[in-house]
Amino acid sequence: MAIALVFPGQGSQTVGMGKALADTFPEARAVFEEVDAALGEKLSTLIFEGPEDQLTLTANAQPALMAVSVAAWRALQSRGFDFGSVDFVAGHSLGEYSALAAAGSLTVTETAKLLRIRGNAMQSAVPAGEGGMAAIIGLDQQAVEALCRDVAEGEVCEPANDNGGGQIVISGSASAIARAVALAGERGAKRAIPLTVSAPFHCSLMQPAAEAMRAALAEATIVAPAVPLVANVLASAISDPDEIRERLVEQVTGQVRWRESVEYLAAGGVDTLIEIGSGKVLSGLAKRIDRNLKTLAVGAPDDIDAALAAARGGAEA
Repeated sequence: MAIALVFPGQGSQTVGMGKALADTFPEARAVFEEVDAALGEKLSTLIFEGPEDQLTLTANAQPALMAVSVAAWRALQSRGFDFGSVDFVAGHSLGEYSALAAAGSLTVTETAKLLRIRGNAMQSAVPAGEGGMAAIIGLDQQAVEALCRDVAEGEVCEPANDNGGGQIVISGSASAIARAVALAGERGAKRAIPLTVSAPFHCSLMQPAAEAMRAALAEATIVAPAVPLVANVLASAISDPDEIRERLVEQVTGQVRWRESVEYLAAGGVDTLIEIGSGKVLSGLAKRIDRNLKTLAVGAPDDIDAALAAARGGAEA
């Protein structure tokens, strides 16, 4: 058996996430306290009590989701689950930072500060209303790339997330995204769904945010993670701190190659994915990418025993 830990991205947040972990495990509670101290505010109160519209703000959602993920991992560690049972880590977009924090490549304090900078920079890179994103269902990567080229008309329209199961999210100028949605059906897409987002993530319009992260990451202390990270922009494993730094910068404007990342894990012998943090989005995507993968989600105390059983080779998911 080979296990990879995967960490969710923005959109998985819910008010109250992680509270049961904090109430049950001192190790989890300490993570929320560390994040609060790093940011100089009670983000934990917002996470546990809301309001939802404030939690959903990019600058809050990113460190909040990281806090819940690392808290869940620390709870698992407190019960004897450690990296001796894990072969890889990976995270979807901001989840890459959660993965690195869990694997000891970044401290929780540094990660919280970086994600606050990242969230603010991504939000401010494009004026409100000028960018957009849409999910294209039923076209492959090549067809989506052609669609984006054909509707760009001098504007930005690019693949942003290849989530697997025939779902590719595109990102760019609002008018170009609207043209892509209108044309997608003629190109054979089953559906084209405009997404309610605050900014056009993972496209070249995010270049100002990439530069902000380049500056912030240059000051950050990054060490080799306990196990290799499967990087979003490469869909392959890296451990070198300098390369991790560079790939985190590229990730702001680059495509999240999640389908290929999961395929890479499976090809490397991984048969079990444990989703660490809020929700089960990545577990659902994994099943659409490779039906043979076992999946578990750990976001609450009741999930701990199942994950421990998986580490011992006794899980059936």
